[in-house]
Amino acid sequence: MTIDEQYMRRAVALAQRATGRTSPNPLVGAVLVKGGQIVGEGFHQRAGMPHAEVEALHMAGSAARGATVYVTLEPCSHYGRTPPCTRALIDAGVQTVIYATDDPNPLVSGRGAEQLRAAGMTVHGSVCHGEATAMNKPFFKYIQTKMPFVTAKFGMTLDGKIATVDSESKWITNATARVQGHRLRNMSDAIVVGVTTVLSDDPSLTTRLTDVADIRHPVRVIVDTHGRTPLDAKMVNGSLPGKTILATTERANLEYRQAVEAQGVTVWVLPLDADGRVDLLAMLKKMGEAEMVNVMVEGGGELLGSFLKLGQIDRVWAFIAPKIVGGQRAPTAVGGVGIGRLSEALNLRITDVMQLDGDILIQADAMRPLEADVSEIN
Repeated sequence: MTIDEQYMRRAVALAQRATGRTSPNPLVGAVLVKGGQIVGEGFHQRAGMPHAEVEALHMAGSAARGATVYVTLEPCSHYGRTPPCTRALIDAGVQTVIYATDDPNPLVSGRGAEQLRAAGMTVHGSVCHGEATAMNKPFFKYIQTKMPFVTAKFGMTLDGKIATVDSESKWITNATARVQGHRLRNMSDAIVVGVTTVLSDDPSLTTRLTDVADIRHPVRVIVDTHGRTPLDAKMVNGSLPGKTILATTERANLEYRQAVEAQGVTVWVLPLDADGRVDLLAMLKKMGEAEMVNVMVEGGGELLGSFLKLGQIDRVWAFIAPKIVGGQRAPTAVGGVGIGRLSEALNLRITDVMQLDGDILIQADAMRPLEADVSEIN
C-alpha cells in the first residue's frame, strides 16, 4: 500500500462515520498532511453543514499552507447550500490535492480539478477509487436518476419462508439479527411496507437501539392502494416519533384520506399501475423529489416481488435463520409473479456475510452498471 493510499483510506473511514446522515449529499472525507503528519481532517456530516475539506482546513489552521489534501471526491466548485470547496482550498494555500473519484455532476464535471490546477496546485485523481465508489453507491444512483437506491430487507428461514403456513412470523430471526436490522434501519432515509404487513403485524418501524446516541427514525411509507390501513394502526395514529407517509390512490375515498391527514400523516395520492395498484415508479420518483436517497423495503413478499418486477432492487439485506418450516402456502421473502427465465433473474454480487449468533446476514448488490463519479449537492 502506498502512502497516498494510506491517507486516502483514512479519508474514506472518516466519510463513513456519517453513513445514512448526509442525504441528498454523498459521503466525503478529507485528510490534510504536511511534513508526513496529519494536520487536519474532517468529514461531511449533513447537508448544509461544512464539507469535508472545510472541516479539515478548520482543524489545520495555518498549517494548511503548503499541505497535501486527500479527499474522497473531487472538490466542488459551485455554490449550493455552502460555498465551493475549491475556493477554500485555494485561499488556504494548499499545495496538492489528491482525490479518489472524479465528478461528472453538470455543476462540476471536472471543473473543480480545473480550477485548482489553474490556481497553480498539483492535482491527482483515482486514488482508492474503488473504496470511495463503493460507499457512495446510493448517492450515485440518486444523482444520475433522481430515484432512490432501494434495499430489499427480509428475514427468512433456510428454505426461504418469512412465516409459517399459520402466518406465524415472530420471531424467525434471533435477537442479535434484529438488532443488526435496526442498525441498518438507522442508516435509511425511508422504510417502505405494504398494507398487508400493516394489517398482519401492525409494526411501528421505528429505530430501537440502546447503544447509539444519534438515533434516526426513517420516514415510514405505507403502500396502500385502497386505503385499508386502520386509523388506529401504530404508524398512523400519531403516537410514534418521526414521520409517516401513506402512498395511496384515488381508490381510497376522500373522507378516509382526510382522516389520515388529520392524524399527522402525509398522504400521497399516486396514479395506478397496469395492475391497478399504487404506481411504485411514481412513488419512487416522488421520494427522490423529497431527497430520500437510501430507501429500505421491508416487505411483504408481494411488495418485494413488485420491486423485483420493476427492476428497482439495488441491494439486498437477507437475514437467514437456520430453520426449515416448509409448506407450499407459507409465504416466501419475494413473491409476486416471479421471473420466468433464469436469464432474467436479478443477479447479485455478495459484498459481506455476517454471523449473528447462529443467524446469517448476507449483503449483496445488484450487478448492474452505475456511474461512479459524482459530486455533493450542497
